[in-house]
Amino acid sequence: MIKGLLGKLLQPKSQPDTEPEKQYISEDQVQAIVDQRIKEHTSILKPSSTDDEEYLLTPKQVDYALSIVDKVKDEFEIAIDPSKLTVKDLNRLIAYNRYKNKGTLVNLVKKGVLKRK
Repeated sequence: MIKGLLGKLLQPKSQPDTEPEKQYISEDQVQAIVDQRIKEHTSILKPSSTDDEEYLLTPKQVDYALSIVDKVKDEFEIAIDPSKLTVKDLNRLIAYNRYKNKGTLVNLVKKGVLKRK
């Protein structure tokens, strides 16, 4: 054991003759890598198109939405097929029913859900 230690201590240290070769990447390759990473990050950060407010209504909710539209039938009428109403549209109709804010109905007209008579 002592011979092995002395042998290791007395042997000259072997130095690597060459340094590891550096690999160079062209600008095009760097740009391609950056573009790929940006696409990955934007796909992660994009909000999904299936938010809670973009779901279609159930038949019971459609009936309720139509009953609210009936309350304003003197000024507005529904412009789309009732089966195409979304939760967001229903929330706007409920907001009008609760607060009597005509702005919510104007927003529905802009979206194309309601139309003026």
